[in-house]
Amino acid sequence: MLAKLMSLFLLGLIRVLTGAQARWVGCPPKAEQRIYFANHQSHADLVMIWAALPQELRHSTRAIAARDYWTKTPFKQWLTSAVFNVIYVSRERTADEDPLEPLLDALAKGDSIILFPEGTRGHTGEPQAFKAGLYNLAQKFPQAVLVPAWINNVQHVLPKGEVVPVPVLCSVTFGAPVQVQPGEACKPFLERARSAVIALREV
Repeated sequence: MLAKLMSLFLLGLIRVLTGAQARWVGCPPKAEQRIYFANHQSHADLVMIWAALPQELRHSTRAIAARDYWTKTPFKQWLTSAVFNVIYVSRERTADEDPLEPLLDALAKGDSIILFPEGTRGHTGEPQAFKAGLYNLAQKFPQAVLVPAWINNVQHVLPKGEVVPVPVLCSVTFGAPVQVQPGEACKPFLERARSAVIALREV
């Protein structure tokens, strides 16, 4: 009950602070398994894209979050696990640990996921090169629809190092799905996927 109340409170707060505008220009929101992949410039990206999804998709769509940051305090851990139902990933791993395992488990259960393929927050308007995780997930779960997204302006809501949000109009633009072509190698696909995200910036 408390998690549901917090969810409603945060949804209202996010919409007041940002407008949380969702723009579906390349595909409609649909109840199918998807991998949403987006640019990453702020900790607020996670909640922004979560708030932009329709309610009926929100409960089955899980964002990726860094375990070391989002479990640092009991409140952060409760918020991300009970309210946002995130998938924790470790940024510092042992040699025999597969960083994709938590994502593979979620996809195997039928969840959709929100992925930031840069792996870390960027400091410029251009996304950094995408890491191979997106390609590997697409190869293992070809039925999952790959939807690019551009999160606009959210870095000004919660700049790096700040804890108090600032009201700024923001939006999330969802583009046309992409897919790995037969025989397509990792690097060309990742470059194409990154270009699909950047192209939404001007839409």
